[in-house]
Order: sequence, then structure tokens, then C-alpha cells
Amino acid sequence: MSAPAPRSELPTLPVTFRPTRTRVVLLTVGAAMFVVITVIALTLEQLSAGERSSFIFTALLFFGVLALLSRPKIVANEDGVTVVNLTRTRRLSWAEILRVNLRVGDPWVFLDLSDGTSMPALGIQPGIAKQQAIRDARALRALAENHGTGTDND
Repeated sequence: MSAPAPRSELPTLPVTFRPTRTRVVLLTVGAAMFVVITVIALTLEQLSAGERSSFIFTALLFFGVLALLSRPKIVANEDGVTVVNLTRTRRLSWAEILRVNLRVGDPWVFLDLSDGTSMPALGIQPGIAKQQAIRDARALRALAENHGTGTDND
């Protein structure tokens, strides 16, 4: 009887999972840091043009790192899952995903793959929004079980 329950909880595809609160915090802090450092660079009269440029470049660098940290997401559609981590993007078919894991203490979801490896999927993180991450992990697990090997509804 428990098998039909996950199917009713399946999100409509395509669906994107991302740590929204973390993303908002990172981008807000990055923008605020950029503005403050740039204003300081432009208002300090004793700075040369090169020093001002280096301040602004440093502010851009800080913002870039925080934007990179806000990049992770997981996009699921009918064909499979695209995992976007910090610097890499990997496309997986549903058949490649054996299990979706989010254990107590895990910093993000791990995907057990059919090649015997485990892949981190940073798009679901329990850091700031633990309950949302648990709901997202359950939804992704239900999708993987529904679309995975031998259980396609097509």
C-alpha cells in the first residue's frame, strides 16, 4: 500500500531543486560587499587610480566567489537529472540513479550511481532550510524510484 503514496507526491516535471535561502543570502552579501568596497574605493581621496581599480577588482572577485557558491541546483525532467555543482555540470539518465541519500549530518544529497560511485548533488542542502531539503530529497527520491530502471510509466 505504501507504493502508490510516493507517486501522488511526485512533483510535476520539469522541476528544479536549489537551496533558495542560501542562494539569496550569498547573492545579497556579495552585492552588499561589492557596493561597500566600491564606495570606499571611490571615496578615499588618497588612493591612486590603480589602487581604486584593485579595490573594485577585489570586490568583483569576492562577488564572483559567492555567486559561484550560489550556483548549485538539480534539474529533473522526463529524460533524467542535470546536477549543477560549483564548477561541474553532469547529466544523468534516470536509470543511472540507484538511490538518493540525505542522511543525518550530510551537508547535501548524495546520489548512488549505477557505476558504483556516489555523486554529491549540492542543489539540496539542509544547512539553512532543513525541512525544505528533506522534502526536496524525498521528492527527488520518489522521482528516481518512479522513473528508474524497470519502473518507467512511459
